[in-house]
Amino acid sequence: MDEKVRNAILKQIEKEPFGKKFGLKLKDVRKGYAKVEMLFTQDMENMFGMAHGGAIFSLIDAAFEVASNSHGTMAVALNMNINYLASPEKGALLTAEAREINKTKKTAAYEIHATDESGKLLASCQALVYRLEKPLPFL
Repeated sequence: MDEKVRNAILKQIEKEPFGKKFGLKLKDVRKGYAKVEMLFTQDMENMFGMAHGGAIFSLIDAAFEVASNSHGTMAVALNMNINYLASPEKGALLTAEAREINKTKKTAAYEIHATDESGKLLASCQALVYRLEKPLPFL
């Protein structure tokens, strides 16, 4: 991966307001790949005291965002299809890993999995981006 792109993404993600709100931490980024972590806190619970689907979706979306933009050009989401499989324990460290499975000039497809620290699969997602022919604006 181009170091200039890597460093620019790392710096930009640190500043992202939404990511700060959820405590999202970018742990790894390579071309077509990203790993993001988040601590499941009480303010992320739904009315049943379980993890709100929106919190897990946010974690998955953050990994997707970084992986799809890791080539140094802008990519915007077209579709995300998520399956919720299990709920994490309170206080669990959650991880989402996004992997590029296909890339063309205009689109790219990703598989994203969210797990807890024991490796239990919480959610699985397939996602698609439209690849703009523009460099990342923060490069």
